Amino acid sequence: MKKQRAFLKWAGGKFTLADAIRRVLPPGEKLIEPFVGAGSVFLNTDYDKYLLNDINPDLINLYRTLKRRPRTYINDARDLFVPETNTADAFYALRAQFNASSDIYERSLLFLYLNRHGYNGLCRYNASGGFNVPFGRYKKPYFPEAELEFFAEKSSKATFTCEPFQDSFRRARKGNVVYCDPPYLPLSPTASFTSYAARGFSFEEQALLAKKAKHASRYRHIPVLLSNHDTDEARHLYQGAELTTLQVSRFISQNGATRRKVAELLAYFPAGGVVLQPNAEPSTGIIKKGRKSK
Repeated sequence: MKKQRAFLKWAGGKFTLADAIRRVLPPGEKLIEPFVGAGSVFLNTDYDKYLLNDINPDLINLYRTLKRRPRTYINDARDLFVPETNTADAFYALRAQFNASSDIYERSLLFLYLNRHGYNGLCRYNASGGFNVPFGRYKKPYFPEAELEFFAEKSSKATFTCEPFQDSFRRARKGNVVYCDPPYLPLSPTASFTSYAARGFSFEEQALLAKKAKHASRYRHIPVLLSNHDTDEARHLYQGAELTTLQVSRFISQNGATRRKVAELLAYFPAGGVVLQPNAEPSTGIIKKGRKSK
């Protein structure tokens, strides 16, 4: 199947890992994603149904709006991708409009605009919940019309929810498959979590997620696949899983000198919790990860 790009730029997006993830995911009636993000796994798999969740209400409201009113949304969003809106003054005025608005449709339009015009495609909020990513200064931000159309069409198979990841696990039933792509564990003690919503994702939440995955696998016979950085902490949390390591070329910081390959981990807990070789060396693959979608 042809690989499909997400219409949003997204830190930790899974476009380049989609093939590797698809090879590990088992068949099932429905794929549940408690951390859907930009939706690359959704876009590049073929389940009959999807339950797509994220804790960020702006993201989920955009997806629901696009599903309900695809043509109207795409036409209105296109009007924001013109030279007049690609200036610092226009960006900060529209960012202020977004932060002041409580209208779901208006916020959905502006969320796409801010994502494509903001610095590095970041999604970041301050402690008060205000979107605070600076202007990106791109020559001509790309309007992802084809990507929006594909997402809208495929969303007929999807239900979108905005709730804690624990609730997504409660919704899972035998015959479903769960894929979890949480905010990653930091690579070093000084690194920080990327804040996809108004708050971060703590180590305690990482541990709770691993516990939920093991419980679903062993006692509810629901297979669960998780992605994370390949760190000692991750391997400890995911003890008993089938592990696959991937070397991913990623830009670790804004400093070009620190751009290097990073080890990522796929941890698979099969239905029934049975792992044939829990202590086996994980398989490895090399994935080159470039810049985000255009």
